[in-house]
Amino acid sequence: MADATSESVPAARKPLVGLALGGGSARGWAHIGVIRALGAAGVRPDLVCGTSIGALVGAAWAAGELERFAAWVLAMRVKDVVSFVDLGLSGGFLKGERLMDFVRRSFVDRPIEDLPVPFAAVATALQSGAEVWLRSGSTVDAVRASIALPALFTPVVRDRVMLVDGGLVNPVPVSLARAMGAELVIAVDLSSDLLGRHLRPDAKPSAASSPVGDWLRKLQESLGIDSPAGPVKPRVPSMLDVVASSLNVMQVRIARSRLAGDPADALIAPRLAHLGLLDFHRGEEAIEEGSRAVESALPNLRALGLAGRGLVPEDVPAG
Repeated sequence: MADATSESVPAARKPLVGLALGGGSARGWAHIGVIRALGAAGVRPDLVCGTSIGALVGAAWAAGELERFAAWVLAMRVKDVVSFVDLGLSGGFLKGERLMDFVRRSFVDRPIEDLPVPFAAVATALQSGAEVWLRSGSTVDAVRASIALPALFTPVVRDRVMLVDGGLVNPVPVSLARAMGAELVIAVDLSSDLLGRHLRPDAKPSAASSPVGDWLRKLQESLGIDSPAGPVKPRVPSMLDVVASSLNVMQVRIARSRLAGDPADALIAPRLAHLGLLDFHRGEEAIEEGSRAVESALPNLRALGLAGRGLVPEDVPAG
């Protein structure tokens, strides 16, 4: 009779870990720092999903292209951001095609089903307001739909449905990560410190207080769509300020509501209110803040048994 103590004990099954990357325009480069810092702590998610800029960074990681993508982000300058501006007054101020054409030329556009890591993006059906989960087909097309920020980027038509930014319905897609099979969800919220930081009487323009914003503000004035401010009148916010602040309010309120109903197991919240809507050239600052936010979240990650453990098969890229 075999000694019971000599029998092998099955190893505990590792929980399926999902990473939900929130939207936030230029603040989204912080996701790069988050993913890098999680990897350094031994946390390797099994799947990733994202909203808006979170979909873009999440797709780069899922494709094993994160470091090459990060190199492109860190090399970005103001002139590069301006070069991606393709004006269009129907559907959105910026068409967004130049940016996505660059992504297509620079990175392989594989079907979502063929990515090494399971991936999905969130978009919003403009006509019905329904939340749309993009889990198949062109990765770049899914990202393009997810980042179609209203009033800035033109909508995307897919299967006869007009799609816009997923942040309108699910800014931090914890629910999608769970639907993909995640048992533990690490979520990244880019908007936790935004409210109260914009359009203060004593503050500089928040969204447009950058060279890119200055360029767009001058363009608005030349088109006659910026409100004049006389010498005795208070400063009238630029169109970009108003759009950015309105989107911030919407995103914060929706994110808080969704996270209250379906909370993440671990929430990472970089402090990024100092970055404007179009400050894509400030990638280094955002990435560093993403790394710092993970350091703050490490006690919770350790309590969940995540930090210090590899959670993904060898064939899945670490970034």
